[in-house]
Amino acid sequence: MKILIAIAPEKFRDEELADPVAALTQAGIEYEIASTRRGSCVGMLGARATATLSFEEVDPKQYEALLIVGGSGSQVHLWEDDVLRVIAKYFPPKGKVVAAICLAPVVLARAGILKGKKATYYENPLSFREMKTGGAVLVNKPVVTDGRIITANGPAASKEFAAEIIRRITAVEW
Repeated sequence: MKILIAIAPEKFRDEELADPVAALTQAGIEYEIASTRRGSCVGMLGARATATLSFEEVDPKQYEALLIVGGSGSQVHLWEDDVLRVIAKYFPPKGKVVAAICLAPVVLARAGILKGKKATYYENPLSFREMKTGGAVLVNKPVVTDGRIITANGPAASKEFAAEIIRRITAVEW
């Protein structure tokens, strides 16, 4: 089992990457990090991560879930990324988990994945408009799960977000 983690090349939110990575590692679940380009990525608080793939190099069939990390960089680098939207759209019809935290749920909204789905996000006027335009049913909770779609509202929820992702991808569903 392998998870794809999408991050902005700069200004991703450090905890929103670090906490899920720690939880996945502890659970023995492999992951790969992708971004708009390969190479070194820097978080808002100075954390460093290496994207081993660009979005163009991703084969979504290789992954059980997609996790999109937020932070101010997601608004700048991920919201407009057409390739990331195509990747995100692959997962729901296959019954696979799609997860986004902070400002990153806007990527899911823009991809049409949140239409009629309960979701949460980091609220600012622009993200609010994008989530409403995308048809999300907004819920004011730290972590919201609707089927196989998981959203969280920011760094304070990153541990709970990570735990919910692991619960969903390891659950036996009949």
